[in-house]
Amino acid sequence: MSGISRIAIGQLCSSSCLSRNLQTVKYLIGKAVDKNVRLIFFPEATDYIARNAIHSQQLAAKSPRFVEELRTEIRELCDRKSKKIDVAIGVHLPPSESEVVRGEQRVKNVLLYINYRGEVVQSYQKLHLFDVDVPNGPVMKESNSVQPGSKVAEIVETPVGKLGLEICYDIRFPEQSLELRSKGAEILCFPSAFTMKTGEAHWELLGRARAVDTQCFVVMPAQSGKHDTGSGADASQDHVERISWGHSMVIDPWGRIIAQSSLSNDCSSEELIIADLDYTILEKVRVDMPLWEQRSAASRATDQQLFTF
Repeated sequence: MSGISRIAIGQLCSSSCLSRNLQTVKYLIGKAVDKNVRLIFFPEATDYIARNAIHSQQLAAKSPRFVEELRTEIRELCDRKSKKIDVAIGVHLPPSESEVVRGEQRVKNVLLYINYRGEVVQSYQKLHLFDVDVPNGPVMKESNSVQPGSKVAEIVETPVGKLGLEICYDIRFPEQSLELRSKGAEILCFPSAFTMKTGEAHWELLGRARAVDTQCFVVMPAQSGKHDTGSGADASQDHVERISWGHSMVIDPWGRIIAQSSLSNDCSSEELIIADLDYTILEKVRVDMPLWEQRSAASRATDQQLFTF
């Protein structure tokens, strides 16, 4: 890739209402097309934020329709505007029939890459699940409701560069990002729904670290604000209040923030954040500091041993 490539982040505060979330997504894609954006990124769980694990399983049954309607909208919008825009979006998918037969009821947390024709070009299932007890914060055990993926996604050839797909908690495991860089990545994305506690402490730090580690552009689309998950939590599980950190940003390969949200972290409004990726910066960073050429055979072998699933 060379020259300037325009991307955007669609920051939003998803609710438990898929149709409402889809309308927000459509609105942001329309704005991005008018600003000549070639690829727009949406956060993790854009289709819905649930009250708890049982609620998530119920809502996931509606996610395939969410995806199909979005694919149709992308195709029709691009035809109507005579422009092209691709979409990377985090959604849930229900377990397959064979998985249900085996007793697997948990949903899948996936990142879909949809091109301007409405075709799903790539799907990545989140590898690392957020199972933590945050000091003075919520106890989160994503594995109660989400089944983990099993492999790193292949690089996606996009109109704005070679893209490596990751999701949220994956950002804490640099081996995955290094593997994607080794596969040719020029951009890494981390669609997320960070908690307030971890976001304040580590959101920017982790993004800039992965950019410097890999000498890639890092795109961080975030859920932001207090989520409306509806009323009537299931009696079998407590209703967990969900508030996301926000602060979507784009970071260049030198670790500089080149675009970010202008909204406060308690704001639940949607926002379009535009960034122009300058590939002369990427090329200069990689030439001036040739990390990949300098990495010894021993270090590469060590990385391979560490990066196992």
